Amino acid sequence: MPLSKVIFKAGVNKENPRYTSEGGWYESDKVRFRQGSAEKIGGWTRISTAFFLGICRSFWNWVTLGSQNLIGVGTNLKFYINQGGAYYDVTPIRASSTINNNPFVATNGSAVITVTDTSHGASTNDFVTFTGAVGLGGNITAAVLNAEYQVTVLTANTYTITASATANATDASGSPGGGASVVAAYQVSVGPEIQQALVGWGAGGWGLGGWGVGLTTPNALRLWNQRNFGEDLLFGPRGGGIFLWDATTGVAARGVNLTTLGDADTPVAVNFILVSDTSRFVLCIGTNDYGSGTIDPMLIRWSDQEDAFTWTPVVTNQAGSLRLSSGSVIITAVQTRQEIVVFTDQALYSLQYLGPPFVWGAQSLGDNISIAGPNAVALASGIIYWMGVDKFYAYDGRVQTLVCDLRRHVFNDLNIDQSLQIFAGTSEGFNEIWWFYCSADSTVVDKYVIYNYQERIWYYGELGRTAWLDSGLLSFPIAATYSKNIVNHEDGVDDNETATPTAIEAYISSAEFDIEDGHNFAEVWRMLPDLTFDGSTANSSPELEITLFGLTNSGSGVTSQQSGTVVKGSTFVVTEEFTGQINTRVRGRQMILKGGSTKLGTTWQLGATRLDIRKDGRR
Repeated sequence: MPLSKVIFKAGVNKENPRYTSEGGWYESDKVRFRQGSAEKIGGWTRISTAFFLGICRSFWNWVTLGSQNLIGVGTNLKFYINQGGAYYDVTPIRASSTINNNPFVATNGSAVITVTDTSHGASTNDFVTFTGAVGLGGNITAAVLNAEYQVTVLTANTYTITASATANATDASGSPGGGASVVAAYQVSVGPEIQQALVGWGAGGWGLGGWGVGLTTPNALRLWNQRNFGEDLLFGPRGGGIFLWDATTGVAARGVNLTTLGDADTPVAVNFILVSDTSRFVLCIGTNDYGSGTIDPMLIRWSDQEDAFTWTPVVTNQAGSLRLSSGSVIITAVQTRQEIVVFTDQALYSLQYLGPPFVWGAQSLGDNISIAGPNAVALASGIIYWMGVDKFYAYDGRVQTLVCDLRRHVFNDLNIDQSLQIFAGTSEGFNEIWWFYCSADSTVVDKYVIYNYQERIWYYGELGRTAWLDSGLLSFPIAATYSKNIVNHEDGVDDNETATPTAIEAYISSAEFDIEDGHNFAEVWRMLPDLTFDGSTANSSPELEITLFGLTNSGSGVTSQQSGTVVKGSTFVVTEEFTGQINTRVRGRQMILKGGSTKLGTTWQLGATRLDIRKDGRR
């Protein structure tokens, strides 16, 4: 028989059984497609040796008037500004006061110090910084006490800290101590790093859930909102206040609560912050009404134009508000070139600037839609893409459902209880939308699915990330890792998340395909792959292992298999293409082709494989 060329259509399709999906790819990990050919994705490299505290859920990138390229980094514990790879802690102060005389009590042989501060208002793991304290006489010196600590709450008036030194007998005898001028500065309370369910009386609204039972509702996973207003940054935790970081005060200055800078009607609790590009309004989406401290989840308020500090509507300004009607809560909003698209839990609205006297107006775009979470939406080439609770959507002037070849694969293996962790991002250089999510049995993000909007294909894999940003101000897309650092994606070919590079394991596996018409058995005795190692690290001797699986029929399982490794020579010279020959002895009516790599320095693109086949009877 002549050599048979095997070409699979681009994308991965798992909506049908493996045999029904003949002619396509069925499984993948860390692989994308370029003009129909499968290739390994790019590697990632940490931007610096510095780390942040907590799990990062939010990025924002902007440039100041002084040409400082900055990244806002919001974690469940802190808020940072990253400049040049360094993380500056700008977490706002919630409360600051001179606390009780001699508030510190030490125990001999222990680093745990008990602190008394009446009505401190802190929660366990909150951060406090002490100043003005004097030492206890021994190892617990003034330098030890005048530092930042996390607290473990005991009562409404007491908590403990773990000092950087162990107290001795002198410290114990000098307790209580610390002096009469100890100042405690409490940072904005920390939030949970994973989504937790609240169950019981009072968990839901009035009348929701059974009597005495309440309703299971999601706890507020710590999600930060951030947008630059000129060169300054407006930011805040979802459900909390708005804070201003002033670029003129330097990267190390803490954010300041906007209520201390604005008028009496400045919002005190906000779910989502947005700054309109051309008209320059600050919009609070899901916020408290005038004269109230409670969030109305369907209310939108905006400041005066070009003024982040004026919120009281009068005839001489354009501050104002409106309330949406379809849905129970606004989830998020996305700004496009012509409108701001607002998502509620069941509808889509267009928010447009009208000018005085109405200022902003809302128009319904569609209902009976869903969105998985506040960060499950991305904008690419003027089109909004988002992940719902059971399918994917797009909006390009009209709402449409995306045809997804991986819908069952994703939504049947999705931990919907961790939907607030879902986030989307773009990789514009490859025309991709990435969604990261927690698989069914996981409470951490461990999987992703990609939609290539140019080729209209899907592929998927496994990767732990917590936030993503593709900015034109940065050389690469960036992502936050569970190692608590930031990495540049598509930078190199290996995993450089830590100080030691490791290989990225990537593979692609086909659906079952017939040998001729699938009536007779056949033996494949030779494979001729078509591939290139272009882009691999010099002198890395890149390798791709290609495996051919033989099946008696689609329900028999694999009955024979053989693999071979295609190796680029030890003296590495970048070539446009490289073709090797693999001798095999694989028998079956159907076959599965798989290609993968596990070696450092390797990247590859797999094209059309040719099989040399001998007929081998009907049994």
